[in-house]
Amino acid sequence: MSKPMMRFRKQAEERCRKVLEKSGCGDAEITLETPPEDLGDLAFPCFSLAKRLRKAPQKIAEDLSADMEPSGLIERIEANGPYVNFFMDRSKLAEEVLRDVLEEGKGYGRLDKKNVRILLEHTSANPTGPLHVGRARNPIIGDTMARILRMAGYDVTSEFYLNDVGRQVVVLSYGVRELELDTEPERDKDDYRLVLHYQKANALMEEDPSVLDEINGMLYDLEHGNEETIRQVRSACERVLAAIMNTLDEINVKIDQFTWESKFIEEGQVEGVIETLKKSPLCKQEEEGAYALELDSYGIHGRDADFVFTRKDGTSLYTTRDLAYHLDKFGRCDIAINVLGEDQKLGQTQLAAALDIIGEERRPEWIFYAFVSLPEGRMSTRKGQVVYLDDLLDEAVDRALSEVKKRRGDISGERMTEIARSVGRGAVRFNIVRIQAEKQIVFKWEEALNFEGSSAPFIQYSHARACSILRKAEREGLDWKGYDPSCLSEKQELDLTKAIGMLPLIVEECAEGRKAHTMAQYAVELAIMFNQLYQFVSVLKAPERERKARLALVEASKICLGNVLGLLGIDAPEEM
Repeated sequence: MSKPMMRFRKQAEERCRKVLEKSGCGDAEITLETPPEDLGDLAFPCFSLAKRLRKAPQKIAEDLSADMEPSGLIERIEANGPYVNFFMDRSKLAEEVLRDVLEEGKGYGRLDKKNVRILLEHTSANPTGPLHVGRARNPIIGDTMARILRMAGYDVTSEFYLNDVGRQVVVLSYGVRELELDTEPERDKDDYRLVLHYQKANALMEEDPSVLDEINGMLYDLEHGNEETIRQVRSACERVLAAIMNTLDEINVKIDQFTWESKFIEEGQVEGVIETLKKSPLCKQEEEGAYALELDSYGIHGRDADFVFTRKDGTSLYTTRDLAYHLDKFGRCDIAINVLGEDQKLGQTQLAAALDIIGEERRPEWIFYAFVSLPEGRMSTRKGQVVYLDDLLDEAVDRALSEVKKRRGDISGERMTEIARSVGRGAVRFNIVRIQAEKQIVFKWEEALNFEGSSAPFIQYSHARACSILRKAEREGLDWKGYDPSCLSEKQELDLTKAIGMLPLIVEECAEGRKAHTMAQYAVELAIMFNQLYQFVSVLKAPERERKARLALVEASKICLGNVLGLLGIDAPEEM
């Protein structure tokens, strides 16, 4: 399809390239910006050319713009200070955008297939207890990125990497096998039940050296293939995993496949990695028998410079198994992306160094996120200081139901609950994904469940409002068939048309920049534009030609809002 906003950008870039080549600056980087309202649709800044052309940026902009001819989707080109500003032909835009959206429907915004395989690892929580809000960003960012990357034309597989070998799962297994609970779990779910065993065993291990010795023995047995230990640990992990997946399903997080960490021990990849690392000139054996790599030459210094890859008893560490996992990953994809907490940055730097040492040229990409914390500090499953994601979801639905009851006394209780589930869970997901991954979130109930302003309910309500207008039109025997896009001339109409036309560009920007939060920002802007149309422009009572064009615009808005909500993993209700 035509994707007019992408074509407009390309046409502006081509004009810039042509005049820059004539000026002897054909190798200059072309970066187009979005100018303030009324100063065009795209702007080319000329500051970087001043030194080469020995002119003031303002003079450069004047000379370049004078040598450019508007055509295609470019209506006019003007110099404004140090910028060359490009103005789009809004009538052509309206015609092409509406045609694209109405023809493509749910596929609108999808980019051409790239034939590139992406393996996107996210969530990968230790299966020792329920998901807490502190780490809820991982599955939400990961799932949203998977949706966006698929829309951008990539072949995406999402993967959950399960730790069924490390100390934490052995502590869990020991607790399930040896310890009786003296308290009831908060919920009748295995993740809530088994985390009590884990916390009790963890506390006992810190107090009693004999328990620590027994757990270390189980860890050794696990890595050396003891079938009973493997069975016990896997059984406990699977019970917790099933419960975690129930929670993820409640926020529309889908995972394509699971990889168990023990696989790389059982199939010999970990042993192969250890033997290769031992041959490195950077390898050293510690006094107690552990093996490590010295990574000073990779810019890692101090205590962190030692990358320990076996314990003194010869068992591997998580980092060693992670190396084997990445070698396996690289054989299954063209691009590997890891969604990880910011506390993993050092470990991933060490991983990259170790990959280099064993002669592997490929590296994963990383999306690091800052943790969600409580006002009183960081959450910890081990210490039992958490707000669980299930609690947040329940509270969100309860608050949403209260709002629905106030506004919709005309529908059944069952329908109220349905709407409340969509709204409450969407509010949680949006509140987390709207913040740039690198920025910390301090979790506060009143902010997380804010249903006003820049929120999922506001976007969902805009979609429901579009559906309501179209339903009313249908009841009155009105439709948009045979519409004339040239009838769209009001500012609100043209602004909304442009916003809808931006979706393919936003998909590309989010996918290539690996930035999920930009899609959330766009969703709010799109909803604002639609509500301005609703507030200032009559649709159903307009004269026939204008009414048809506006109904087509409302239909396009509904489709675009629905597609964006889908990319964010949020339901698009038809009524609220």
